[in-house]
Amino acid sequence: MPVDKQTMGDKPAKTEIAGLSDADALHAIGLLIDTSCDAHSASGADQAFALLDEFTARRLSPESIALAHYFRANAWANREQMRTNPAVWSWEQPESQEQILELRRAVRHDGFSQLPAVRQCQVRTNLANQLDKIGRFIDAVEIYDRALSLNEKFGMVRGNRGLALSHYAHALYDGGHTAVMMVAAHEALMSALAGDVLYESPNYKEAQAAFRAEAQKIESRMDVSAVRQKIAGNEYELGNSPEEQRYRAWCLKNRLFINPLNDLGALPISAQDVLTLPTITTDIASGGLVPAVIGFFNQIKQEFVSARYLYYEGLRAKGPHFSDRDVLLYNTLDYPLYSLATEKMRAAFRLAYSLFDKISFFLNHHLQLAHNSNKVSFRSVWYEAKGPQPRPLLGRFAACQNWPLRGLFWLSKDLFEDEFRSVTEPDAESLNEMRNHLEHKYLQLHQEVVTPDPQSLGYSIYGQDFAARTLRLLKLARAAVIYLSLAVWSEERRRNQGSDRKRAVSLPLGIWRDEWKQ
Repeated sequence: MPVDKQTMGDKPAKTEIAGLSDADALHAIGLLIDTSCDAHSASGADQAFALLDEFTARRLSPESIALAHYFRANAWANREQMRTNPAVWSWEQPESQEQILELRRAVRHDGFSQLPAVRQCQVRTNLANQLDKIGRFIDAVEIYDRALSLNEKFGMVRGNRGLALSHYAHALYDGGHTAVMMVAAHEALMSALAGDVLYESPNYKEAQAAFRAEAQKIESRMDVSAVRQKIAGNEYELGNSPEEQRYRAWCLKNRLFINPLNDLGALPISAQDVLTLPTITTDIASGGLVPAVIGFFNQIKQEFVSARYLYYEGLRAKGPHFSDRDVLLYNTLDYPLYSLATEKMRAAFRLAYSLFDKISFFLNHHLQLAHNSNKVSFRSVWYEAKGPQPRPLLGRFAACQNWPLRGLFWLSKDLFEDEFRSVTEPDAESLNEMRNHLEHKYLQLHQEVVTPDPQSLGYSIYGQDFAARTLRLLKLARAAVIYLSLAVWSEERRRNQGSDRKRAVSLPLGIWRDEWKQ
């Protein structure tokens, strides 16, 4: 008879925090979480949650609040480990969802920057690990890099980043991109085994063994040194004019090219939006000679790069445009932002947000999900159209082993809809409210001189805060476009492995040249 992990081990002694200082109380809660994990004690995990509720009812310092979010995420990790017979490919992972939400709350809190660098690194590493596990490898790599910016010698960050890059490489369909990503993964893994590396605890030998095994696996598949030399021998220009070079350098820095290699950093080799759809096999009787999704993906990609440039122009504008002159507007005494540059920023936000529903329309068609095309959204496309709340996941996705597609599913949880209130992004509801006001109501942008009035007619926000959220939205949209392309690749491989495949005829497509664009 299998052992039920929920009842394994000794029951931890009851912990009390009444009368303890905030620091001692947190230490006691952390110790309880650790011992409950070691003992696989469900009652210990329950007690940890109760103590966290008791602790957060206190009047706490910002850093204590940030730490409480981190400890709550660890308590959810305990529950995840205690789950009986967990399904690796199960798409709904409630414990992972709660961990991501709590870790993001910790990172976003004002007290996070006051925590020691080691603790900040632990929080970011745990968050990145969770995102990589569920298929959001693009987001994970950037968070690992942020952790390394605190101290580039943290061994667990180096090694886990290497594992994530290796996973990313396996999802790519372009052989050249795969090779470059594999080299970067190998370098990260080997750096985690270097003599000068730092590990925050003595329990790292098992992790190092995993890093070494993955590095050896890469070495067995490719000549790492030869590929590295080939990459080093190529030089890439960022454009013809100084303005184009500045723009492309900005895109590289912010990882906004539709190019997986941009996730390795500001490498000139990735300063092109080269990712498209992979080879697609279609039935001529139903899809024509050229599958319609190819043109649709072109449009999604074009809208993204246009939103990106509108944002860039709005961000860098110096003074009013001539079209702003002699436009009579009243002074409403709240330091509003009115200009062409501001409207470009607003347009970028709207364009980026609209891409998610277009991606759901794409998925509904390409995966033959049979949703009503007039009602499908990025949050709803994964679920049954009707049924009890919460809606059940479509059987098509129940255990679908398409990692980028699962990443896209989890990315959808960063967006809020009234019918799908459960999210992994603390700011999801406000982003949705901002979009709603942009499209249908009144979004007010202000200079950072006055405090926006929460009781005003519209949604009030500082211009700089709006710019930061628009950039975050652009990054989210860019990741969604890449996940979509790689998910199609995984789906095409699955379809072509079927035994009922008919004779296929190749139809190579040329590129639409820059000089033809109007």
